[in-house]
Amino acid sequence: MAVLRIAKMGNPILLQKAAPVEDPTAPEIRRLAADMQDTIEDIGASGLAAPQVFVSKRVVVYRIIAARIPPGSGLEPRPWTVMVNPVITPKTEVQTPVWERCLSVPGLHGKVPRFMNIGIRYADLEGRTHAHDATSSWAALLQHECDHLDGIVYPMRMTDLSLLAYNDEPGPLAKELEQDPKGIDPLFVDLVQRWPGRSRWFR
Repeated sequence: MAVLRIAKMGNPILLQKAAPVEDPTAPEIRRLAADMQDTIEDIGASGLAAPQVFVSKRVVVYRIIAARIPPGSGLEPRPWTVMVNPVITPKTEVQTPVWERCLSVPGLHGKVPRFMNIGIRYADLEGRTHAHDATSSWAALLQHECDHLDGIVYPMRMTDLSLLAYNDEPGPLAKELEQDPKGIDPLFVDLVQRWPGRSRWFR
């Protein structure tokens, strides 16, 4: 078990398409997944894709804790999950912009168009195949992590770069919270609540 170094935006590995895993039950894949879990736990994140830790393989590890679930979303916490060779299928043509952060893009957040209803299929570490639907911020999280497997970091998905901001200057996010806080991840609510400049711009 180990806490791994995170590749940051600009590192070539984040722009590569990751290779499929031939044997999900291989010991090195199990070790990689365990190290990725340790890394997520150490940082306090929700998910991680193997390219972010300099391994160009199609592996994602994630969990959803109660504190990260937007009120009213209807989502429930999700246990630690390892997805090997995941494949996402959108269930709708409509995308909804959602706020995101990324370990590989430290200090920033942005609003990214995501499908709010998807199907996902993947293998686990025992080689068993799983297939289920995901909605809301859960669906957005899975799309974010699986994007890394295709060499995509979230700013590449953004359609309005005026909504890309530093975490300590969350003006566009603060404006949205003033207008309608529904559905926003509590992590982003906390960013705004801790912003000293909020009272000068939004009263």
